[in-house]
Amino acid sequence: MVFVLPGVKFDLEMIKKYDTPTPRYTSYPPATELNTEFTTGDFHAAIAASNYRKSPLSLYFHIPFCESACYFCGCNTVISRNKNIAKPYIEHLVREIKNMARLIDQDRKVLQVHWGGGTPNYLNQDQVKFLWEQIRENFNIDPEAEISIEINPSYIDQEYIFFLREVGFNRISFGIQDFNPQVQLAVNRIQPEKLLFDTMSWIRAAKFESVNVDLIYGLPYQTLETFQETIHKTIKLDPNRIGVFNFAYVPWMKPTQKNIPEAALPEPQEKLKILKMTIEEMTSNQYLFIGMDHFAKNNDELAIAQQNHTLQRNFQGYTTHAGTELLGFGATSISMLHNAYIQNHKKLKDYYQAISADIIPLSKGIKLNQDDIIRRDVIMSIMSHFHLNKQNISEQYQINFDEYFADELAALAQLQTDGLVNISNNHIQITDIGRLLVRNIAVKFDSYHQTKEQRFSRSI
Repeated sequence: MVFVLPGVKFDLEMIKKYDTPTPRYTSYPPATELNTEFTTGDFHAAIAASNYRKSPLSLYFHIPFCESACYFCGCNTVISRNKNIAKPYIEHLVREIKNMARLIDQDRKVLQVHWGGGTPNYLNQDQVKFLWEQIRENFNIDPEAEISIEINPSYIDQEYIFFLREVGFNRISFGIQDFNPQVQLAVNRIQPEKLLFDTMSWIRAAKFESVNVDLIYGLPYQTLETFQETIHKTIKLDPNRIGVFNFAYVPWMKPTQKNIPEAALPEPQEKLKILKMTIEEMTSNQYLFIGMDHFAKNNDELAIAQQNHTLQRNFQGYTTHAGTELLGFGATSISMLHNAYIQNHKKLKDYYQAISADIIPLSKGIKLNQDDIIRRDVIMSIMSHFHLNKQNISEQYQINFDEYFADELAALAQLQTDGLVNISNNHIQITDIGRLLVRNIAVKFDSYHQTKEQRFSRSI
């Protein structure tokens, strides 16, 4: 079966050929490479080097709590209806904030703040206000900073939305996943259509600067027809950004996914139809195709960042400030410095124990060598811009690109034959079809993937 995208033919056999497990490349090296050999001394050295660079900062705060489990979720969460469990978490989180702030050069501006989870609106208003005040007191927040928060519409009302805006949040995101009631029931994420439209109306009334919504294709009982209805309703909501993610069915990593009826998952052929339809519907309704899984209006910061080559990926997905270094706070959060990644303890018990002892709550990490940094720039350029200037890489790192990556370029030959990529003397250009399989192109430059077997989600 052959599908036609703008000017290009793409057949199902080819998609099957490249539908292999590959990293999502929210980082390079991938988070699977973090290890327990990384020490507290390594952490302090990485922070000192970061201060020397004086890079602007992004801050991420992980709120792990949810009142109920969404079966598709790949996040690190704590499921409980007992809201009292948030109190000790906030106390330890604030202590971590203060400890980290002492290590950071206070002249460094914070350009982005993001609260994720879990469900950040699990916290009550007093807890939100207290936590935000502590962040402002301990870090140098730029007056024009992007301050964003994820919410779950099932546990929020108009008053809370307006409260978030008054506190200082100027961007907001929420997960839809699918409007179809059967799909919602199968993944335990019940959100009536009216609830979602009410939530968006409150957000617009509160005058948030940007709204992002998330969809997932590949969930049980989805069909081309049902997901097209979801796309139409999502476009009617009129968000600034729309994330459309390929469901990563990895029950060996996320046991909650065992609740999903595997037999009801759509076949690869149906998923391809869904993906093709989604791209066509979005791009014909004033949304630009950003990266491999995002759409944004042409005046949105993501679209502008891509045009200005300042778009990059981190553990939250695509972000608009390429020059920032990310500090993560809370259980399981990851900090991404220029030459080191550090992850906090995942279990609350271990996280609390470290914070109570005023110890850096690191669980594992990785120091990046020069080869990692070069390959990261190559992979992130491919993932964010669908293009790589070989000459720029050669000049920046004082290498001969074609010699340094001779094996990788040879490995790309078949992808070029299949029409996924065009390679010239100074450029690697991802084709329209290649954009759908950009992970398969990026993985050719991944030295870790070439040397060991990893269990990742499939490309399509």
